[in-house]
Amino acid sequence: MAQVTKDTLIGEALMINEGIAPILMGIGMHCLGCPASQGESLAEAALVHGIDPDELVNTINEYLTAREN
Repeated sequence: MAQVTKDTLIGEALMINEGIAPILMGIGMHCLGCPASQGESLAEAALVHGIDPDELVNTINEYLTAREN
């Protein structure tokens, strides 16, 4: 079962499942194609966009779990 952590890089997360892109876009991360964003961790991205990193990771992991079932 694929899961992410706060330390997972955005590029890695998108390789796990591109379907998380709308989740990231929903928090205001409209630069997913930017090379700099690919090397940013989910925690860093969340903090920059004023989102609790734990909530973001939980939301993504819930999405990933739902896609596996």
